[in-house]
Amino acid sequence: MKVEVSIGPRFAERLLGGVGERMLRRRAERVADLARTYAPGSMAQGITMRVEGRGRGMEAIITSTHPASRYVLHGTAPHVIRPRRARTLRFQAGGRTVYAAVVHHPGTRANDFLGRALRDGL
Repeated sequence: MKVEVSIGPRFAERLLGGVGERMLRRRAERVADLARTYAPGSMAQGITMRVEGRGRGMEAIITSTHPASRYVLHGTAPHVIRPRRARTLRFQAGGRTVYAAVVHHPGTRANDFLGRALRDGL
């Protein structure tokens, strides 16, 4: 599941003052680099940047293609995890292997690394 943040043509034109594609590309590369820096774990490897359009219709799009992007960006509520194909779950905790029939996950706090990169990079 991919998540995108877009620097639209009106915002880009207002921000750049009509300087053009080279300036937009430079700014977008900076935002993408910051997003890779802020992204947790292996999520940084799935962040890409592209510039589309010409003139007033030009926009830069930074995409995170990691399957967990949505959950990291928006966080998760507390939830129960149960095994699907086995009797128990197996995972590492505190350096040891743990087996459990059910896990009560506390949820995760949102980490809007794409929005933060966009704010810091522009």
